[in-house]
Amino acid sequence: MPGTNLTREEARTRADLLRVDAYDIELDLGSAREGGTFRSTTVVRFAATTPGADTFIDLVAPSVEEITLNGASLDPASFADSRVPLPNLAAENELRIVADCAYTNTGEGLHRFVDPVDGETYLYTQFEVPDARRVFATFEQPDLKAAFRFTVTAPKGWVVVSNSPTPTPVGDGNTQVWEFEPTGRISSYITALIAGPYVGVFDSYEKGEQKVPLGVYCRPSLREFLDPEAIFEVTKQGFDYFQEKFDFPYPFAKYDQLFVPEFNAGAMENAGAVTLRDQYVFRSKVTDAAYEARAATILHELAHMWFGDLVTMEWWNDLWLNESFATFAEAVCQAEAPGSKWPQSWTTFANQMKTWAYRQDQLPSTHPIMAEINDLEDVQVNFDGITYAKGASVLKQLVAYVGQDAFFQGVQAYFKRHAWGNTRLSDLLGALEEASGRDLKAWSKSWLETAGINVLRPAITLNTDGEIESFAVLQEAPALPAGAKGEAVLRPHRIAIGLYELNGGALVRTDRIELDVDGPRTEVPELVGRHRPAVVLLNDDDLSYAKIRLDEDSMAVVTEHLGGFTESLPRALCWASAWDMTRDGELAARDYLSLALSGIGRESDIGVVQSVQRQVKLALDAYADPDWREEGLSRWAAAAEEHLRAAEPGSDHQLAWARALASVARTDGQLGLLAGLLDGSVEIKGLAVDTELRWTLLGRLAATGRADEAAIAAELERDNTAAGQEHAATCRAARPTAEAKAEAWASVVESDTLTNYVQEAVIAGFQQSDQRELLAPYAEKYFAAVKGIWETRSHEISQQIIVGLYPGLQVTTGTLEATDAWLASAEPAPALRRQVVESRAGIERALKAQAADRAAGAR
Repeated sequence: MPGTNLTREEARTRADLLRVDAYDIELDLGSAREGGTFRSTTVVRFAATTPGADTFIDLVAPSVEEITLNGASLDPASFADSRVPLPNLAAENELRIVADCAYTNTGEGLHRFVDPVDGETYLYTQFEVPDARRVFATFEQPDLKAAFRFTVTAPKGWVVVSNSPTPTPVGDGNTQVWEFEPTGRISSYITALIAGPYVGVFDSYEKGEQKVPLGVYCRPSLREFLDPEAIFEVTKQGFDYFQEKFDFPYPFAKYDQLFVPEFNAGAMENAGAVTLRDQYVFRSKVTDAAYEARAATILHELAHMWFGDLVTMEWWNDLWLNESFATFAEAVCQAEAPGSKWPQSWTTFANQMKTWAYRQDQLPSTHPIMAEINDLEDVQVNFDGITYAKGASVLKQLVAYVGQDAFFQGVQAYFKRHAWGNTRLSDLLGALEEASGRDLKAWSKSWLETAGINVLRPAITLNTDGEIESFAVLQEAPALPAGAKGEAVLRPHRIAIGLYELNGGALVRTDRIELDVDGPRTEVPELVGRHRPAVVLLNDDDLSYAKIRLDEDSMAVVTEHLGGFTESLPRALCWASAWDMTRDGELAARDYLSLALSGIGRESDIGVVQSVQRQVKLALDAYADPDWREEGLSRWAAAAEEHLRAAEPGSDHQLAWARALASVARTDGQLGLLAGLLDGSVEIKGLAVDTELRWTLLGRLAATGRADEAAIAAELERDNTAAGQEHAATCRAARPTAEAKAEAWASVVESDTLTNYVQEAVIAGFQQSDQRELLAPYAEKYFAAVKGIWETRSHEISQQIIVGLYPGLQVTTGTLEATDAWLASAEPAPALRRQVVESRAGIERALKAQAADRAAGAR
C-alpha cells in the first residue's frame, strides 16, 4: 500500500498524462480558535493527454465529503492512502473535492499555535516536501505547475497573507472572506497561507520604474523585539545584487517575510510569502554571528524566488541544486553586495557549512550530490549536509573553474530560457557550458555523481639552504564508510596555495598561487627554489571541497600562532583542519583543547569563536578518554570563566563566554557564579543577564541539581511565553533524577500530544552529557520503541525522536552491538534505517577518537 508515499515513477507517469491549468481553493478557517478540522474545497482544472486513462490526486485528511469529476459524483469512500482515484479522464477535466482537513501542531501542513501571552491563535502553512495535500487536494509533485487562487474565510480582524497580494476582506459578521488573485504558474509546495492577528511593518523596494511592496510580520507579543529596518536593509541589498547578477526582475507581485512560531526549518521560500522561524526575532542580546546567520537566511530565501520558484526542479533528485544554489548565493551576496555588514561571509561558510558537509560526507549514508531520489521518503531525509553544504561548496568550486562572470552569464540564460517552467541539472550545465566554453561533463561526473571527500597534503623537500627543492600536492581518496554505496575517487580541484611568514607575531600572506590539482600527485614547479615560508596553506581562500592537512613544520607554527593570521579565512581553515583531524582521531582531543586554549583568545571572528567553543565541548564529551575527560572539562571550564571575566564589557565575546561557561560549569565556585548572576547577587560589568541568558544559566543549575521545580516555575512566571514554556520543559527534563528522566521520556515516547518545539525542548534537556549513568537504562527502551514511533508519528516528529533520543552518550561497543541487533531484526524502512545508521556512526567515530586520546595520554 502506498500510505503517504509517492514514487518517482508514479510522478513521471502522472506528469506524462496531465497538464494542470488552475486551482480554486476555498478554506474555511472561521473556527480556527477551536482547532480540530477545517473545511477545504478544491476545484482543479486539468487536461489529460490520453482520454479514458486513470490517475489520482493527493490528499491527507480525516474525511472527504464530496468528489465530483466532470459533473459526475464519485464515492468519497474511494479516498484511501492519501489518494483520491480519478477514473476515465476526459481530454479536459474539472474536479471538485470537499474535505475536512486537520490543523497540526507538528510544523507540517497548516500549523496551529496559541500564544500564551495573548491567548490568540496563529496559523501558517509549511508544504515542502509533500504537505500541501494536508490543506487541499493537489497533484503533489513539483513539475505539475499551475495557477493557484485562494479564497479564505477567517475571523474578523485577522491578517491573512498568501502568495498574491492581500485583498481587502469582505463581510460584516464574526468572519470575513479574503479573495486572492491567482498566482503565476508555480509548484504546490511553494504556495502558502499565513493567518492570525499578526502585526506587519511595510516598506518597498524601488529601482527605476520597479516598485515591489515589502512586508515583515510577527506576533504582537514579539513586536517590541522586531527590528524591521535591519531586515529591510538586508532584503534590499539582496534585491539589488540578485537582480543585477541574474539579469531578471523579481518575478512576483510583492515580497512578504513572516516570522512564525514553532517552525521546523530556518525558513521556507514560499513564492512572495517567505516564512521564517521567529527565533530570528531576537528577544535578548545575541552576538553578531546570529545577525549574520539571519541575514544569510533572508538572502537564501530571496535567491530561491528565482532559483526554485520561478524555475523549479522537475523532481526531487535536483533538490540539491535548488538548495546549493541558494546557499552559494547567500554567501556570495553577503561577501560582495555594496553595504553588506558581513563581507567575511566566506569565513563563516568555511567554518560552518564546510564543517557540516565534511561531517555528512563521512557517514555511512553518504551519497553523491546528485542523490537517487526514488520516492518522497527518500527526499525527506535528504535535507542534509550534502544537499546544502557540499553542493554549495562544489558550486563555489565550479565558479572558480569557469569564472564568476561566465557562471552568472550562464545563470542569466537559464532563467530567461526556463522562466515559470521545470528543469533538470543538464539544463543549467548546458547554459554554463555555452557561457564558459568549458565541457562540464567530466567535471559533473567527478563531483556530482560520486560520494566521499578527498584529502590534500603538501609534500615538501628542502635543500641544505632551506630552499624548496620539490613541492607537490598529494591527493588521497579515503575509502568510503562501511555500508556506503560507490567507490572513492580522485577529483580535479581548483585550489590556491597560500604562503605565510611570521612578522612580529602576525602571520602575513606573502604570495598566493592558483592551480589545478588532478590525480594523486600534482607538482608545483613555481615554488621550487624559494625559501620555505613559515606556513604553507593548501586550498587558501577555500576554493575547493577537500580535507586539508598541514605539513609538520606548518602545523608547529600554526599551533603556536593560529591567532596570528591577519585575515579571518585562513584562521577558519586551520581551525577546521584541526577539528577534522580531531574527529578522525589524528589529533587527540586533549591536543585540540590545548590548541583552542592557546589560540581562541586571539580570535576576533565571533562566529569562529562560538564554533570552536561548541567543538571543544563536543571533543571533551565524545572524543576524550573517559578517564581523562573530567580533567579536560575542568580546564575548559576554568578557561571559560577566565575569558568571561577578562572580556570587554558588553562585547559579543563576553556573551559567548558566558554561554560557554554555562554549558560546562562544574565546581561549586562556577555554579555559584551562575546562581549569583541569575539572582542578581553577582554582577559582571557589561554582561546583561537578560531573558535568554537567564534560562541558559538556569538550565545548567537544573542539570546539576542546583535548581528545583520551584525555581523553574518561578522563572516561567517571569517569562510565560511560548519560548519560556519551551525553556522550562528543557530545564525540567535536565534535572538529574530518575523521576525527571522518566517523566521526560514518557511525554515524548509514550504520548504524542507535545508540539514540535516542546518535544524538541524536552529531548534537549533529557540528553545531558554529565548524566550518562542515569540515562543508560534508556538505551534498551529506545530500541524497543523506535520502530513504532516511525510508523505512527509524522516525519518531523519521528525524526526528532529517532535522532534526538538515540543513546549517543553511551559510547561503548555494547551500544554498537545493540544497534546492529536492532538493524538486523527490525526490518526498518530505508529512511528510518538511515537515521539509526547515522547515529551509530557517531558511536564508532567516538570510540576511535577516544582510543587516540588515550594513546596520547600515555605518551
